[in-house]
Amino acid sequence: MIADASVQESSIDSILVQTNNVAVFTKLGQSLVEPISLTLHQGQNVTILGETGSGKSLLAQAIMGALPDELVAQGDILIENQALNKSQLRQYWGRRMAMLPQEPSRSLNPTMTMLDQVWESLYFVAQKDNKTSKQLAKEKIDSLGLAKSAEYYPHELSGGMAQRASFAIATSGGAYIVIADEPTKGLDDANKQAVITLLKNVSENGGTLLTITHDIEVARSLSGRANDRIMVMKKGQLLEQGSGVQVLNQPTSDYAKQLIAAAPYNWQSQDRSLIQDSPLLTVQDLSLARGKRVLFESLNFSLQKAEVLGVIGGSGIGKSSLGDALCGLLKPASGVITWQQKPKSHQVLKLYQDPPAAFASHVPLQTLLNDVIKKHRLDASRVPELLEKLKLDKQILTRNALNVSGGELQRVAILRALLFNPVLLFADEVTSRLDPITQKETLDLLVTQCKAQNCTLVMVSHDHHIMRHYCHQVIDLEALAT
Repeated sequence: MIADASVQESSIDSILVQTNNVAVFTKLGQSLVEPISLTLHQGQNVTILGETGSGKSLLAQAIMGALPDELVAQGDILIENQALNKSQLRQYWGRRMAMLPQEPSRSLNPTMTMLDQVWESLYFVAQKDNKTSKQLAKEKIDSLGLAKSAEYYPHELSGGMAQRASFAIATSGGAYIVIADEPTKGLDDANKQAVITLLKNVSENGGTLLTITHDIEVARSLSGRANDRIMVMKKGQLLEQGSGVQVLNQPTSDYAKQLIAAAPYNWQSQDRSLIQDSPLLTVQDLSLARGKRVLFESLNFSLQKAEVLGVIGGSGIGKSSLGDALCGLLKPASGVITWQQKPKSHQVLKLYQDPPAAFASHVPLQTLLNDVIKKHRLDASRVPELLEKLKLDKQILTRNALNVSGGELQRVAILRALLFNPVLLFADEVTSRLDPITQKETLDLLVTQCKAQNCTLVMVSHDHHIMRHYCHQVIDLEALAT
């Protein structure tokens, strides 16, 4: 039996969640998460740190009673000292327990504004009166820095804005047992800190917080108190656990040591020389708008073949919209994009921040890949090599997009894009779901493959260390925002 993650001095009355040897299997008996025991106490933060695909999200889904039908959980799960079945657990959703999804696009109602969805949670779940619900909804949205976007629909939100909206909606019904699955992915530093503060409030106000992350700094921020805990997982196994200070400063497992040492600020510099006589395109006085809102104005830059351009700026500033404009998906409000030689439409591609938006949800990934290869007459023989380089098991292609982790799905999206031999690839926060080790391996592969194929790469990231490591030039859209 794996040692319990509880704080021994806490009383039994303070236990909100307890798992005893909980494991996750496929219905065919394949083990995905080995038996793990943990305890969440009132006023405590527990953080599970590990690589993508390590089973972190599956463990959380088991606790919530939200595993996909193809998977089963074994072991005991107690919520406030009560053993509950799947149906009983669902009665707690929103009122006592809430899970912040890894992919906010899966949880937001596309037909309702952000303000109305927060109001709905307050009115129907928390059962506040209409006037109070409207006032509290406005206050919650304002506290997340989204006041100007309150009447936006989900498709009008950036990835970071959608994540914050999901937080407000999920926690408005009164839940005090909160599971946060990669809650800060895709957020700039300011908004990341704002969400971390909100997460801390859960335990500080008498609840408990279980956070799943691969971000070392998020884990550090959420585990600063003596009773906070960190657990490290890899490939379905719990490798070590302890206080935040102990695990982050004196890790005992080799994997934890590698993970912590692999943060982007520790990456060594590399050669970024570029031949300057192969122009690809020129952007002159570009201004972009979404509806009536102008994102930025008067943007000018040029790109060479095989160049790596970095784009930074806060959530909602227009980084993704710039990619849409380069890919011909968004008409500029003013200005022009001039190509030295007009590429074919399938040679200018965008890797999305939320990969589920780019895959049919219930079709095996192998079928989707085969369809693309057949339609565009791509070289299928490159698939095994790219799977290996992206550290993807070939068996993953037998599953659909709903049954793989966000990081695994993003790497499948990268594989698919590279098969097209693109001229320009716009990578929108493509490694925000990956642990530091896999993040660097994936970006190294992406940059190397683009250079080998003479493909220009435009990368969006909130991490300035990543920008400095890979990019020949960096554009900060904050300076152009209206």
